[in-house]
Amino acid sequence: MDLTHSEYSVFLKDFEETLDHLFHEKEDINKLSLERGLPPAVMSEIMSKVPLSVAIPKQYGGRGSIVKECLGVLSAASYESLSLSLTFGINIALFLEPVSKYANESIRQEIFDRFLKNQNMGGLMITEPDYGSDALNMKTLNKEVENGYKIKGTKHWQGLTGLANYWIIASRKELDNGELARDIDFFISDESVPKQKIIVEELYDNAGLYMIPYGLNKLDIEVPKNHKLEPETTGIKMMLDILHRSRLQFPGMGMGFIKRMMDEAISHCRNRIVGAGNLLAIDQVQYQLTRIQSAFTICSAMCAHSSDMSGIEHNLATEGLEANSMKAVVTDLMQESSQLLVQLSGANGYRTTHIGGRGIMDSRPFQIFEGSNEMLYSQIADMITRAMKKQKQLHLFDFLKDFKLTSEACLHFKKDLSFTLNSIISQRKLVDLGKILSRIVCIGYVLELQAKGFRTDLVENCITSVKQEVSALFSSFHFDSVTTVVEDYSENSLWLKFV
Repeated sequence: MDLTHSEYSVFLKDFEETLDHLFHEKEDINKLSLERGLPPAVMSEIMSKVPLSVAIPKQYGGRGSIVKECLGVLSAASYESLSLSLTFGINIALFLEPVSKYANESIRQEIFDRFLKNQNMGGLMITEPDYGSDALNMKTLNKEVENGYKIKGTKHWQGLTGLANYWIIASRKELDNGELARDIDFFISDESVPKQKIIVEELYDNAGLYMIPYGLNKLDIEVPKNHKLEPETTGIKMMLDILHRSRLQFPGMGMGFIKRMMDEAISHCRNRIVGAGNLLAIDQVQYQLTRIQSAFTICSAMCAHSSDMSGIEHNLATEGLEANSMKAVVTDLMQESSQLLVQLSGANGYRTTHIGGRGIMDSRPFQIFEGSNEMLYSQIADMITRAMKKQKQLHLFDFLKDFKLTSEACLHFKKDLSFTLNSIISQRKLVDLGKILSRIVCIGYVLELQAKGFRTDLVENCITSVKQEVSALFSSFHFDSVTTVVEDYSENSLWLKFV
């Protein structure tokens, strides 16, 4: 079967059946998830279904870089394995889509051919040991030489370390005075070429996502001139476009994972008998299950919205509010859903071979990488408050009802939103406000999906659930907290002395 050119429904069903067979019949996913990396034979069989063809343009032999198809593959993978889905997410959002949009035309075909025919993979190198989220101060440098560019530096915590065949590497140009330029340049390296090979100095002992190798990489390479990515304007805007597109596609990875947590939780509660009935008869259990279903509804709405606006034909450099909202909210929902499944499963949930227990560890880093959620929430609040000040509008509800992303959704939160913001807000309050605003933005996506025919009972439950969460967040926001750390706390703090 020519999967690359088959109907998408056929392509996706074949992929799902392959994963089900490999992980539940041929192998045991519960055991595989505890090993470092996937066995090569298993990975080869998965890649034989050309899942990454969804992110390759049709003119180069792929399925067309359609966001809906990309998110569908990510979701199918994350239902079985969050590690596998993240592997695909790295390849799609952080390598193939940037190559499609920014790579020199002369090198695209060879790269895409190797993905389609030779099961190659690629990743992105930005983070450095001393510069995590502070990417603009990275120290990896590039210098133009006769036949290309020399790149020197150190990168770490790149997913697929030592495994990827290609890398997109972020660096800064070395100026004549020895300083580094403010703008960011990106280059493609090919591990099959000796001059471009990156040295892996250490593989990290990551606590979750065992299938994905992370580590410390030493760069001292030389790449040809046509391996430099070509920005539309500046390198910084290109980086924002890449990172925002990636964040907007996180819901694909969240979708299958949250659905799996929901399916497992409902199945367990239906079959677990306590006294005269099953767990579903318990009110608190109903509440916990509706929290997971709310996450499922929000993530579904995110996927639908992202499919319309995050394709490579769009420049997303200025879409930080939506990108940050999707990434932060969906990763919080992933972690909460796995925690709820473990709680509902009792002692059995607290096993590394249990999908819930493993899910806690595998979903936790999603709240940290590509921008920690606290930082993203703070940025969301900052974007909105700056826009409010620009309009000289400090009443929160009055601003949000005229703001495109929140105009309809904010009506469900009018009571909580009807107040005037202070001109100065502490950072901890910005984080609370960012959590509130991002959830209102996401309810906007849910209402969009409902208008397209998504079932009303799930939407109504979701809105009620989010209203309760937002009310609690507003209580935290309005609470006057100026607590600070007592650094030298040792004196008069040993309880044994007071007994």
